[in-house]
Amino acid sequence: MKRAIYFILLGAVAAGCVNCKNDMKIKTKPYPVARMDSTVDDYHGTRVADPYRWMENDRSAEVAEWVAAENAVTDDYISQIPYRNQIKERLTRLWNYPKMGVPEKVGDYYFSFRNDGLQNQSVLYCQKGLDGTPEVFLDPNTLSEDGTVALVGVSFSEDGRYLSYSAAASGSDWVKIRVMEVATKKLLPDEIDWVKFSVASWGADSRGFYYSRYDEPSEEEVLSGQNRFQKVYYHVLGQSQSQDVLVYEDPKHPLRYFNAEESGDGRYLFVSASEGTHGTEILYKDLKRPDAGFRVLFPGFGADYTIVECEGGRAWVYTNEGAPNYKLVEVNLALFDPRKSARDVIPEDSAMLESVSSVGGYLMASYLEKAMNKVYQYTPEGRLVREVDLPGIGAAWGFSGKKGFAETFYAMGTFTAPASIYRYDLASGESTLFLRPELPFDPDLYTTEQVFYPSKDGTQVSMFLVHRKDLVRNGQNPVYLYGYGGFNIGLTPGFSPAYVLMMEQGGIVAIPNLRGGNEYGEKWHRAGMLENKQNVFDDFIAAAEYLVANGYTSPEKLAIAGGSNGGLLVGACMTQRPDLFAVALPAVGVMDMLRFHKFTVGWGWVVEYGSSDDPEQFRYIYKYSPLHNIKPGTCYPATLVTTADHDDRVVPAHSFKFAATLQAAQACDKPVLIRIDSKAGHGAGKPIAKKIEEQADTYSFLFWNTGTPVKFGK
Repeated sequence: MKRAIYFILLGAVAAGCVNCKNDMKIKTKPYPVARMDSTVDDYHGTRVADPYRWMENDRSAEVAEWVAAENAVTDDYISQIPYRNQIKERLTRLWNYPKMGVPEKVGDYYFSFRNDGLQNQSVLYCQKGLDGTPEVFLDPNTLSEDGTVALVGVSFSEDGRYLSYSAAASGSDWVKIRVMEVATKKLLPDEIDWVKFSVASWGADSRGFYYSRYDEPSEEEVLSGQNRFQKVYYHVLGQSQSQDVLVYEDPKHPLRYFNAEESGDGRYLFVSASEGTHGTEILYKDLKRPDAGFRVLFPGFGADYTIVECEGGRAWVYTNEGAPNYKLVEVNLALFDPRKSARDVIPEDSAMLESVSSVGGYLMASYLEKAMNKVYQYTPEGRLVREVDLPGIGAAWGFSGKKGFAETFYAMGTFTAPASIYRYDLASGESTLFLRPELPFDPDLYTTEQVFYPSKDGTQVSMFLVHRKDLVRNGQNPVYLYGYGGFNIGLTPGFSPAYVLMMEQGGIVAIPNLRGGNEYGEKWHRAGMLENKQNVFDDFIAAAEYLVANGYTSPEKLAIAGGSNGGLLVGACMTQRPDLFAVALPAVGVMDMLRFHKFTVGWGWVVEYGSSDDPEQFRYIYKYSPLHNIKPGTCYPATLVTTADHDDRVVPAHSFKFAATLQAAQACDKPVLIRIDSKAGHGAGKPIAKKIEEQADTYSFLFWNTGTPVKFGK
């Protein structure tokens, strides 16, 4: 079926300080006084104080004043770190290499996103044929003066005449959809507003597209108000949005997501419904029967279902129903009850089936084995054609295209080098290098090892350790321990220029595959959600203990980091084991577990976390909620909280309240700082310039507070 492109575009050494030691004392300015009020909530008989409730109003003058004062304290502290500017310079050089996304073929043309190195946003290029000269087709850097407008998705009409793109401003999840004519690059007048978590899904006749939107919010609720009653519309090219046809709504269930997609032959329309981040229901409608309504194909919400392909009344569906490691089934839509015809095309395996795509009349199945990819090519009937001979061990992604294609493209990346792009011949199975970026460092100096360690309950957990090949295990290496552990999202090999900076200073990047992720299937995910969430924190704490016990580092050299759900991870672990870590770096974290569901789309996480509205779920959430487990009189690690003013995914009030509470409770002289970025959001689409500034502050803080002697040479 048609696929939208989604993208997140996650040598010479700086001269100067040769051996910068932490032999000076940095004085932290007094923290701003944060007003405490008398707000108290009663949760099923348990009274819980919320003295910083006023910080939830992020548009108030009082909050703005507090934010400015906190940023002034943080800026003053960071400015005193003697090597901060040199770290920024080094990061700028490490980031400055050419980047390219996986190409998509449209007619005779190939489209791909490219970045010459330091462009704030990657640019969409177009070239005719594989040997053609790439030309700029759409440059998002021209959509704003400061690079804060980003593309979050593009999709092409079935006939290739049109391209739709979704643009987000300042990191917000709200997007505007616009349309361009491919042949002329002309921007059409079509303009779609108030779209969130949806891109244009073109109809088979290319006359228009489906999209999902919310009603226009009030000015006060744009960034923090709860999003309710998402609806699916159909837009005909050339008409105004006010003329768009309402295709599907469910007024009885205001807290559900909906997305629509037509089959490639235009016969069926599918609507996928979800009550959160996992668990779906698939509805379908026969478009040749105008009076027919939607019918349930797969009922929700106990399993996940994704339509991979639909042709001739047959639908191929990727699902974990009765298969924790996922499988692919085929159903006959012509039957009254298509589910009765379901047969396994790619049965469940011992390895996690991460994804299945359809291209050139084949099915490309990507598996996770020990958190690394293996890819297999199948016929639509489920006959194995071959295993794809990948050019290395790591993470591979791509493998998309249309039925008549003879080729597809994929990217292959590791922790020690950014992705290279390969062309894959579907007939021969041969992979040919399409692009390998020239790098400003030598990746051969570094290595990745995978270790396994026991968690608190004896469960074996895998962990990647990335470091210089000549690393000596003397217990004195600084460690950047990064985790996520939730929402069925895995941490597989992926590159960051900041990892190279860490390793250049003798450090280790440690990435454990915590329960809650998808690395080992749905059972692994469910072992880290709801009442099992403490397993995730136990896994992360056990990773730190393993690194200390095996001579990689010591608590005085250990920094923990994570963003979003990973920010929750850091917040929970630093409050449970403050003695184990030198530095804590929680980014855009879910810190108030009692109120997260009251803002924007936080209600969608209840399926993962539970809700304080439920008495039993409240009890286990309250036990680990980072905000509510800060204890006055405790010495917490040196902490740098990071968030942004336009984060409408995890609203910044989470970080505001956590930082204010931690500052008031801190019982030693280790700094507790918060860095609040402006014109930025949850992370996706953040300009490279902002990324470098943030990483320079973060790693300067890390090195300083782990006593790492930072070295720069020529």
